[in-house]
Amino acid sequence: MRYFDIGVNLSSEQFAKDRADVICRAQSAGIENMLLIGSNIDDSNQAIALAHTFNLTASAGIHPHDAKTAQGNYCETIASLASDSAVVAIGECGLDYNRDFSPREKQREVFAAQVALANKLNKPLYMHQRDAHQDFLAIVKEAEVPGVVHCFTDSEQALEAYLELGFYIGITGWLCDERRGDTLRQLLPRIPLDKLLFETDAPYLLPRNIKPKPKSRRCEPMHIAHVVAQAAELYGLPVEEVADAAFNNAHKLFALEVSACD
Repeated sequence: MRYFDIGVNLSSEQFAKDRADVICRAQSAGIENMLLIGSNIDDSNQAIALAHTFNLTASAGIHPHDAKTAQGNYCETIASLASDSAVVAIGECGLDYNRDFSPREKQREVFAAQVALANKLNKPLYMHQRDAHQDFLAIVKEAEVPGVVHCFTDSEQALEAYLELGFYIGITGWLCDERRGDTLRQLLPRIPLDKLLFETDAPYLLPRNIKPKPKSRRCEPMHIAHVVAQAAELYGLPVEEVADAAFNNAHKLFALEVSACD
């Protein structure tokens, strides 16, 4: 089995003491690549450095939570970061009206600017949306590049709109949460296999179908197998088929070559 975890917050302080061990465990679990998420300028720099250290990929961008601190030249800074060979996507960018850590007007401004930048650089978008579907959709309709709606947990209406625009859908351990993942489990079979991506969003969203239950609540990339297994069960397909589809989709979205031995 081979996996590409398209969402890892490896710069998180939760990984400060054992990042190399986390990567080692992930590789032992069949994870051949990961995208390390950049959520602001400093975090993007860290993600890029870690991507080079561990031969992984990264994104560069400004999360809606951090939109309020975006400096006037943030687009130029992101563009400079995006020129690094490790950077395969612009983001994490988008809108979050669930927590409203940044004013909504500022969120929209910073998101629209990053969509325009992705168009200019011809880089895919790595996007976040919570409780902001209509405003998000209005902005993202201007995208001329592919992208992924990271950690999708929204409605059937939102899913259909994003698929209509040709976006990929990122699925996390939310799928394995019996308390709040029921809607996502019902919608999952509607996601075509050629638009499916998997991510852990580590260290968050530990899959709740791990048995026995881990002592730590910290999610690691190695746990992605539990998300894929749950998805395969819902599709009614062999787990290898679902894992391979997502693996190949990630390489296609991020314009990466799959080695000949694969």
